[in-house]
Amino acid sequence: MKQVIDADKHVQPHEHIILDNLHSIAIEHIRNVLSEYNRKTFDGVKPPDVHEASVLVPLLNNNGEIHVLLTARTHDVETHKGQISFPGGMNDPEDANATATALRETEEEIGLPRASVEIIGAIDDFMTPSNFLITPIVGYISNLPPLDINKAEVAETLLVPLSFFADTGNGRTEQRLLYDKTVTVWFFEHQGHLIWGATAAMIKRLIEIIDNKE
Repeated sequence: MKQVIDADKHVQPHEHIILDNLHSIAIEHIRNVLSEYNRKTFDGVKPPDVHEASVLVPLLNNNGEIHVLLTARTHDVETHKGQISFPGGMNDPEDANATATALRETEEEIGLPRASVEIIGAIDDFMTPSNFLITPIVGYISNLPPLDINKAEVAETLLVPLSFFADTGNGRTEQRLLYDKTVTVWFFEHQGHLIWGATAAMIKRLIEIIDNKE
């Protein structure tokens, strides 16, 4: 059960050096960092009703800066209605691995062909309050083709600069209880969209890894 403990709406701006790096960072650097990163798998006690899932963290170069591709979920889906998320979903028994799940779900949701995605790594597992155990797979899209969005699941897609999430002045945090542990939950608002929870946490973790903050 989650519980709001405290809210901090006045976070301080991140160090300018990190923002400058993310504004100009090349995908080659991210690729190299992730190739050497030993990701943390979930080692806690899994809830009996855990749902193992995978998402794709799609990165692309837009106007000379690395952006992340996100989806706005419709209100017709079973879970996380109307939220901003990565494309992805629950593992299928026919999927060879977490990467296969992320690519399959992405193609089903937004029509992004698997051949358009270069897998460059994976980051730490993430357990959500709704008992989804998520494996985030990071992919790079050098040329974004026209997307064929599944309107039953995805209302729209959005591109957000990775550097936007590095500037903590763009967000706020709340401290919540999750499985008897206090965790920091990030909230970012970008062009009328609220990006928070697991999606924001995975983006923040990716930035920490890129910045070599274990």
